Amino acid sequence: MSVSAPDPRDAASASEPVAKRRRAAAQQVREARDRLTSTSGTRPLFDYELLRLFAQNRLSASLVILLLIGTVGLLSSLWTGAVMAGTWTTGVLIVHAIIITQCRKFLAETPNTTNIRAWRLRFVALDLLFGIAWMFILINQIGVDESSGTFMLFVMLLVVAVSSMLASSLPIAVLASTLPVVAAIALGFALQGTLRDYILALMAVTAEGYFLLLAHRLYSTTLATLEARAEKDALIGELEQATAISDEARRRAESANVSKSRFLAQMSHELRTPLNAILGFSEVMHNEIFGAHAVPTYKEYSADIHSSGVHLLALINEILDLSRIEAGRYELNEEAVSLVQVVEECHHLLKLRASSRGIVLHEMYEQGMPRLWADERAIRQVCLNLLSNSIKFTPQGGEIWLKAGWTASGGQYMSVKDSGAGIPEDEIPIVLASFGQGSNSIKSAEQGAGLGLPIAKSLMDLHGGSFTLKSKLRIGTEVIVTFPPERVMAALAPLAQPSPPLQPEMPGADDKSLRKRSIFRLRS
Repeated sequence: MSVSAPDPRDAASASEPVAKRRRAAAQQVREARDRLTSTSGTRPLFDYELLRLFAQNRLSASLVILLLIGTVGLLSSLWTGAVMAGTWTTGVLIVHAIIITQCRKFLAETPNTTNIRAWRLRFVALDLLFGIAWMFILINQIGVDESSGTFMLFVMLLVVAVSSMLASSLPIAVLASTLPVVAAIALGFALQGTLRDYILALMAVTAEGYFLLLAHRLYSTTLATLEARAEKDALIGELEQATAISDEARRRAESANVSKSRFLAQMSHELRTPLNAILGFSEVMHNEIFGAHAVPTYKEYSADIHSSGVHLLALINEILDLSRIEAGRYELNEEAVSLVQVVEECHHLLKLRASSRGIVLHEMYEQGMPRLWADERAIRQVCLNLLSNSIKFTPQGGEIWLKAGWTASGGQYMSVKDSGAGIPEDEIPIVLASFGQGSNSIKSAEQGAGLGLPIAKSLMDLHGGSFTLKSKLRIGTEVIVTFPPERVMAALAPLAQPSPPLQPEMPGADDKSLRKRSIFRLRS
């Protein structure tokens, strides 16, 4: 019983939803695991990356913060005095130095040994201490004069803006460093009791909300960037894994192909040797060369043995031919071949078989066609496969048309058309696959290996030609094979020999006409 060959495209399309579901399930499991192990609601790897960005931002802006502290301390001495300003500047510098030291220590640790929760709490506490230090210098200037109030508001906005930018990857640190400053300024202005101070307090609170929103947007953008990078890394990892699997599969396929070639090479000898003996002795027995059989039934048995051996030998030859073609080891023995002559020979070989089935063969050849530069054995095999296929699946009393002629592009074609049962359109890819057979072939009494059409198509591909199968159910089937114009040999115009230089006339010399030769070329 023959099994239809599956279409690789169907298998690929069926595996795509499975791969998508598997990837989605893996992502859901990863997200659930991350939510359970994370301290901030994001992936653990993102927690470390966010802290790393926080530390890097602090280190990169350390000089700017030093300049800011020195400038504010110098200007605040105008209202609070040099001693108070100097003390505040020293304290803030100490806090800033501790933050820088801790950031460097964090970056020096390896990610696998880092305690994310402890470092987050440490950074938040240091930022809170930094904000409280700024709060002290601003409280001391409340109510001094109007210029000090404007200066306090300006310093507050500057501190809040810088803290929001530097600590955006750790939102709670932004709140810890800015809230004490804003609360002190807003409360100080509100306690003054004037309309102007109320407006300044409202402006301070509004600025805090704006910068908190901006810090949240920066945090969301950073997190989205980290997620995109992680997804890209995951896809690269999957691609590398798929590439490795593909390379391994290709290596195994090549190894299996080599093993198959060795097996077929050995089995071709091991099978053909006993088959030759079976064919020879069964023919001797069938023809009763050494005497008649005592039981006439033995003669029928020997004929069955001989026909079965011939069928088995043909099947072995087809399998070997297909394996050589698939392995790229089929070499064309190219020479000048007459397509019409080959088709006529195949017609005479199978005419008796068609007549015995009551099938009429019609021939339609264009005469005078030039030769082809091709493999004669391969063309004969293509024609025999197509013609025997048509005879096999054409019912008794049917007709077969065998044609050979020119194509519109200047090539040559061969066509075999029958009035058989036809092939359903969805089964055409199956019958063109190796060992593939359609439903009509499976129901037929004359089953084959399903290699005739694939071998014919492969041989035409080796010649650079085309193979076209047209079929309609209950109407018939037509197979057209075409050879490209490059393989058609056409005669050039006669090439005249150059005239010899004039010689003085010699007595007795005869004038001889120059002979002209015709040469053949491949039509371009």
